[in-house]
Amino acid sequence: MTTRVLLVEDDERIRQALGLALADEGYEIVETATGEEALELVDPDLDVVLLDLMLPGIDGIEVCSTLRSRGDLPIIIATARSDTADVIAGLEAGADDYVTKPLIAGELSARIRALLRRRRRPSGDADDGGSTSDVTLGDVVIHRSREVVERAGQQVHLTHTEFRLLAELAAARGDVVTREHLLQRVWGYDYFGDTRLLDVHVRRLRRKIEPDPDEPTLVLTVRGSGYRTGP
Repeated sequence: MTTRVLLVEDDERIRQALGLALADEGYEIVETATGEEALELVDPDLDVVLLDLMLPGIDGIEVCSTLRSRGDLPIIIATARSDTADVIAGLEAGADDYVTKPLIAGELSARIRALLRRRRRPSGDADDGGSTSDVTLGDVVIHRSREVVERAGQQVHLTHTEFRLLAELAAARGDVVTREHLLQRVWGYDYFGDTRLLDVHVRRLRRKIEPDPDEPTLVLTVRGSGYRTGP
């Protein structure tokens, strides 16, 4: 099946050039220049959203937050700068990944393929150690086979990326998992040492499963190395 990409970019030249380049890569492109129209164009047949942050009217941060509140549609944000504040704001709003301009179609296509590949890969497949058994961390239960997480008996909504991150940490059973390993396993891409993507997702995950996100007991930071689960 053809992958459908919603391309949200207000610069007409960039939008047209990128749309044509991605179409050459085999994607079906739906284009819009505004956040308002982007929210109207989202439908169940879309596979991923490529979202510029600097939009007129409703900006990309608000669009991203609204889309994430509606469901788990994969979102890649694009920013004209690698500024930490812009990147973190987009990731905190719920984006799965980010790219900086100028956008390179080949790199972007690789990001899209990696994002969709991990969504389509069952959590208990051989790449994940072959285990589909439940894992318990404190009062949190991870049902790997169903991709469901419960805390104190109540289901917690995690994005697909957040679930894979938690499942990867839990599979290590308290051992330290390096940032590089998590980036490769969860995102499937070499980020050349840029760990903002991972660290923001860990913060988002902690807010959903930790009794006190500021004093985590389930997902612990190992300074200079990575993360591990608590006892």
